[in-house]
Amino acid sequence: MVTVTDPVGSVDEVVDIVSALIRFDTSNTGDPATTKGEADCAEWVADRLREVGYTTEYVEAGAPGRGNVFARLPGADPQRGALMIHGHLDVVPAEPADWSVHPFSGAIKDGYVWGRGAVDMKDMVGMMIAVARHFKRAGIVPPRDLVFAFVSDEEHGGTYGANWLVDNRPDLFAGVTEAIGEVGGFSLTVPRKDGGERRLYLIETAEKGLSWMRLTARGRAGHGSMVHDDNAVTAIAGAVDRLGRHRFPLVLNEAVEQFLTAVSEETGYEFDVDSPDLDLAIEKLGGVARIVSATLRDTANPTMLKAGYKANVIPATAEAVVDCRVLPGRKAAFEREIDELIGPDVTRSWERDLPSYQTTFDGDLVDAMNAALLAVDPDARIVPYMLSGGTDAKSFQRLGIRCFGFAPLKLPPELDFAALFHGVDERVPVDALQFGAKVLEHFLTHC
Repeated sequence: MVTVTDPVGSVDEVVDIVSALIRFDTSNTGDPATTKGEADCAEWVADRLREVGYTTEYVEAGAPGRGNVFARLPGADPQRGALMIHGHLDVVPAEPADWSVHPFSGAIKDGYVWGRGAVDMKDMVGMMIAVARHFKRAGIVPPRDLVFAFVSDEEHGGTYGANWLVDNRPDLFAGVTEAIGEVGGFSLTVPRKDGGERRLYLIETAEKGLSWMRLTARGRAGHGSMVHDDNAVTAIAGAVDRLGRHRFPLVLNEAVEQFLTAVSEETGYEFDVDSPDLDLAIEKLGGVARIVSATLRDTANPTMLKAGYKANVIPATAEAVVDCRVLPGRKAAFEREIDELIGPDVTRSWERDLPSYQTTFDGDLVDAMNAALLAVDPDARIVPYMLSGGTDAKSFQRLGIRCFGFAPLKLPPELDFAALFHGVDERVPVDALQFGAKVLEHFLTHC
């Protein structure tokens, strides 16, 4: 039985809650036969909310065990659009032998909470629960309705989570006009051009499209000892090689341009988009450069190959899977470029095809994020950025909801935060969680 202590404030209990969440193994393999499911964790979340007075709704999204929980806190102005705070309960799998702690231990040591999901995204889920509980216990009425959504299957595109909920239970999102979720609000420490350091807090305003592509080559089956000029394996290998080595054209999205401008103002770094050394300049940003570089252009990374069943048999078919991430507005041009690369002997189909998303870096909600961060960190500066991956915002945008990535964390400058996502020894600083709970409290009482 997973337990958690129950101190008075959200800052006091957030660490224990995150640790408890990690101890639920909610591994999502993408295969329903081997995916653990989120049901037990979702029921635990619902219990934590119900015990302080929330009315919750538990929903299984299209398959047994794919648990989702919703709770609404009425605000002072029911005429205003509601704000949704969303987090996913599933995590990618982890191999315990590779870790220095068990990935589902939720260990608290060396100033960190360790385990799979610590940053993706049971940290934010824990902050959501802690703040929601605090508001209810303290009788805090937010300025507008708040909808707390804890969803399943984000790590496999939301088929049994956000996508299903949007299609089948739009009533759960009634009145919601804006939302915040993962992979934004974290700090990036950069050197000031005049000395010292500055903490930039990255607000996600855009994300690339997610398209998993299956390539198929068909040829003539035959004996492996004979001359064979119609080999499906050769065709698929050639297509994969061309794709994997191809560099798509640089396209500077508004969010990326605004981010680079802000960094340049603080650091004096030059980011010349016409320079062949642009990627080298971005590397100065440290670990986050892996995300930023991937938002300069489309990417198509081969991830899986399948062909053959015996060493001396040339198979009739061969397949590959390619993880494609496409910039906003680039899908048609990207497909034309893909078709030229794979050639006429290989066909393609989309296994998963989720659109890109973007919004503008302005408005009252952005102002509230800025004020909340400044209230807890007076040296904060918020900047927009684009996420190279994807979130459930891709689904929620279909309901006209304006989405931002805002899961606030003040991180140590030396921590390679980007490497922790889906990485070994995933962990989140204890003081970053406490900081995030304070910021979230301020934000949700001024949004």
